[in-house]
Amino acid sequence: MFDFVGRWKIWFCASAAVIAVGLAFLLAPGAGLRMGIDFTGGMLTEIEFQGRPSTSQISRVLEANGFAGSMVQKVGTDGRVALIRTKAFTAEQRQALFDSMKEELGPYQVRRIDEVNAVIGKELARKALLALVIANLGMVGYITLRFEFKFAVAAVVALLHDVLVTVGVVSILGMEVNSPFAAALLTVIGYSVNDTIVVYDRIRENVKSARTRDLASVVNLSISETLMRSINTALTTLLAVVAVLVFGGPTIREFAVALLVGITAGTYSSIFIASPLWVLWKNRERRGKPGLKTA
Repeated sequence: MFDFVGRWKIWFCASAAVIAVGLAFLLAPGAGLRMGIDFTGGMLTEIEFQGRPSTSQISRVLEANGFAGSMVQKVGTDGRVALIRTKAFTAEQRQALFDSMKEELGPYQVRRIDEVNAVIGKELARKALLALVIANLGMVGYITLRFEFKFAVAAVVALLHDVLVTVGVVSILGMEVNSPFAAALLTVIGYSVNDTIVVYDRIRENVKSARTRDLASVVNLSISETLMRSINTALTTLLAVVAVLVFGGPTIREFAVALLVGITAGTYSSIFIASPLWVLWKNRERRGKPGLKTA
């Protein structure tokens, strides 16, 4: 039986290294997260074309006019209507952009132009952060009631690990952060805690029936018994996410990448972070000194 718990230093150091690299990119001058217009403010323009230009064609025109990184989303069934999210622009910039779009993409009609100001953007950021905090508090309460408080704390540490890894990778890739990214983080939290709960449930069952007080052996057995379930669930989920990433277009790329990284990190943390951390804490409590007892 593989000693998952006994090698906890390897797992913890590997995670710490990945998180450290991500934090370095986040804190480096001129780096950090690229906040999108959902959080910083900008313009939302709805255009109906006579033709059916692709989102990539529209994005190229936007980039050529200084609006790189804008989000383009097709709406409706006929492929003629597009929602374009850009940074704020002046009347002169708007006219130049619209002239260029007419020349490159053909005739069109502007249905509406809405402005998302910075105040609304800050409110969205505050609500996104609040949603993450409430979700984590809810997890702590649920796991504490169903298992015990130490399980809950270990699970939240694993969730924090998943969020930091996801945010760090997005920062390294230089991807823009919008509301879909916050939704992806909440999805990752839900997925990760579900995977962790499965392992915890088996640990609880095996602790009750075990004839040994060696928690490391019990946890190693529990992880081994749920390992294939965790791997199979992750693989089938990631197949769907990869399909979204490949075929979903640039509009939801950040959402798909965040899910891809977060689900991978969540599967890892459920096996290599949450359970060994719980054993470490329990053994410290039992013996009153540091260290993990392994089989």
